[in-house]
Amino acid sequence: MPKVLISDKMDPKAAEIFRARGIEVDEMTGMSKDELIAIVGGYDGLAIRSATKVTKEVIAAAVKLKVIGRAGIGVDNVDIPAASAAGIVVMNTPFGNSITTAEHAIALMFALARQLPEADASTQAGKWEKNRFMGVELTSKTLGLIGAGNIGSIVAERALGLRMKVVAYDPFLTPERAIELGVEKATLDELLAKADFITLHTPLTDQTRNILSAENLAKAKKGVRIINCARGGLIDEAALKAGLDSGHIAGAALDVFVEEPATASPLFGTPGFVSTPHLGASTSEAQVNVAIQVAEQMADYLMSGGVTNALNMPSLSAEEAPKLKPYMGLAERLGSLVGQLSRDALSGIAIEVEGAAAQLNPKPITGAVLAGLMRVHSDTVNMVNAPFLARERGLDVREVRHDREGDYHTLVRVTVKTESGDRSVAGTLFGNQAPRLVELFGIKVEADLKGDMLYIVNDDTPGFIGRLGTTLGEAGVNIGTFHLGRRDAGGEAVLLLSVDSPVETPVLEKIRAVPGVRRATALKFG
Repeated sequence: MPKVLISDKMDPKAAEIFRARGIEVDEMTGMSKDELIAIVGGYDGLAIRSATKVTKEVIAAAVKLKVIGRAGIGVDNVDIPAASAAGIVVMNTPFGNSITTAEHAIALMFALARQLPEADASTQAGKWEKNRFMGVELTSKTLGLIGAGNIGSIVAERALGLRMKVVAYDPFLTPERAIELGVEKATLDELLAKADFITLHTPLTDQTRNILSAENLAKAKKGVRIINCARGGLIDEAALKAGLDSGHIAGAALDVFVEEPATASPLFGTPGFVSTPHLGASTSEAQVNVAIQVAEQMADYLMSGGVTNALNMPSLSAEEAPKLKPYMGLAERLGSLVGQLSRDALSGIAIEVEGAAAQLNPKPITGAVLAGLMRVHSDTVNMVNAPFLARERGLDVREVRHDREGDYHTLVRVTVKTESGDRSVAGTLFGNQAPRLVELFGIKVEADLKGDMLYIVNDDTPGFIGRLGTTLGEAGVNIGTFHLGRRDAGGEAVLLLSVDSPVETPVLEKIRAVPGVRRATALKFG
């Protein structure tokens, strides 16, 4: 009989589900790290919320552990790489608290519009400052959504019901999905210029960290009010404080902070600032939903091997996994490549397989491509939830199977539809195991896709490679491998270089200044 430990306070229905499925369960909450390490080795499953920190040390002690289930979305408290290395599946419940979080964002928007916290404190202090608290109506105001996924789309629906106008910035939001939601698709700069209120609904990644930076806050419409119920770190808190003090920002409401628990912050006490202690998912309904979902998912995995909402494992049968594993590695790299190189919004993607690849189940290959593509913007995307996220954003996904065998015995091609036209990359497997890029945007090139890399589009002229090598050498960047392709002699050429360390922005700017460089982009592959 599998054994599960529930180490954070959770609705009793979770334990009931485990026991009903034939799983032994212990509920021990509030343990210290050392206490958890002392007992976790006896369990097959660990069900947590946000309090338990599943560190490398905890994972090292969890010698029997097969699955970690997070009742909620965020997995900042789980060392996923360590869990993956130990063969432990990490699951979350990304949709159980969507309505609750969206409603909290709307509540904070009302609080800012009518200065409810300040008015409440003043009134309960025995004052009657009716003329002090002059609010604004939400009707006819423009709400800017940064992130139009599951939660953002719910906020949009509620805002439209309040007769607000809604503009949305989301790299994966297609024009068709925007029409379906009733929102205006916009660039970030357009959103900042138009929005009277801004709400954030995006994960915290390298791409979204400080998306509301000092520079972007300065671009915002004067008098804007900002709400963040997503993740701390999306807003430069010091710049937000400065904007409130100057009056450029009329109000801000944060449910999340860079450092939590946020027991002290320069923002506290600032006029126009409202805060709550990460209450986005704190309703009785949401807590019941995520508890039920995490228990059902973990029980499915422990009793039958079913995988749902895993962050580090695809949904595969035992028979398919050995054959599909190398193809999924190739597919994920191809998806990541087009994701990192696409500068325009994507409206569609086609995954074509031919030769030996056409004889396999295409769904895991498609899932791997989408995971690689969308993980550029969200590190919580995986092969299980990537197809759902793609559909949610209106991304047209096509699978094409060719029985023919071309230049390679097996081939996977990924084509994305952008505002500038279709862009295509293709790869194969060498020895049926080693992923290899063989075509990049119509140019034949053979390259491994791994680690830190540099992509350069340049004029095919004599002396260019020497100039580039000198620039990299002077910057202390060591080249590992060098892959070159071109359309025609003297025309456009592409370079893919593997490098021993990440190429930082100052070095990229020097590369872009080298005569003949048309484009230079730093890439990273897991």
